[in-house]
Amino acid sequence: MAAKNPSSPTTSKPAAALKPLRGVRVLSLALNLPGPAAFLRLKAMGATCLKAEPPGPKGTSGDPMGQYNRGAYDTLHAGIKVVTLDLKTEKGQQKLHQELARTDVLLTSFRPSALAKLGLSWKALHKAYPALSVVAIVGAPGARAEEPGHDLTYLADAGLVTGLDLPATLFADMGGALMASEAALTAVLVQKTSGKGSFQEVALSDAAAWLALPRSWGLTQPKGAVGGAHAGYRVYPCKDGRVAVAALEPHFAASLCAAAGVAMNGMGSMFQPATHQAIAAFLAGQTRKQLDALATARDIPLHTLGS
Repeated sequence: MAAKNPSSPTTSKPAAALKPLRGVRVLSLALNLPGPAAFLRLKAMGATCLKAEPPGPKGTSGDPMGQYNRGAYDTLHAGIKVVTLDLKTEKGQQKLHQELARTDVLLTSFRPSALAKLGLSWKALHKAYPALSVVAIVGAPGARAEEPGHDLTYLADAGLVTGLDLPATLFADMGGALMASEAALTAVLVQKTSGKGSFQEVALSDAAAWLALPRSWGLTQPKGAVGGAHAGYRVYPCKDGRVAVAALEPHFAASLCAAAGVAMNGMGSMFQPATHQAIAAFLAGQTRKQLDALATARDIPLHTLGS
């Protein structure tokens, strides 16, 4: 291939989206948020996706998400084929197994006992379909997979619920969705090298624990650098709202201090109460517009917010 002339003008084009799962068929029985969120990512990677839902109340989805937040459900299922299957009936089971015979990865989110009652334990599936892989989303791993729980309880167990306010988003569910899509990729790679399917369990409690690691290391604790102890990494009030400042590295911290007229004598000074007070006083007197302009002029990482 001839080398490009560095002096020649080039037109930058967006890179085409990679489709590593093109040709891979994924069937999902997973309801609520983690499974559909993982499924959406698998579709984006090129997988052929089919979701089977139980019958719902007349005129509604069999997925609870479709009943309590239709907008979220529609977003999660955009471009995904959804069929209704009553797996408690012979007809539903027959249709399911027709699909399983041509499926590469099965995604589930039921308790192990529920899957066993439906004849969908890993042992039974692996015997019937040796090349089929299963990604099973559960609440907690191993013997605890039968325990009831939800995003909030997993976050609480991981130390991520620090007051009476609910977390800003569903961290365990969305983190679990990422882990489930990663598990599906792993399953496909294993199948390609061994010719056999594999079973992978994804626990939402493990996702919460993974997300909680920075806190366990002390990074986001009140005395940690990104927990409020560093004056350059905080949310401050400004004249007409708030400003999230992330001037953590020395050069960013120096730019912030220079703008605020604060003497910076090494990184240690960013942890001093006087520095906190001086920066807070400076930001309190600035409007969001002024701070946005300051960020550009001084190369300071910050984002202004309404009240």
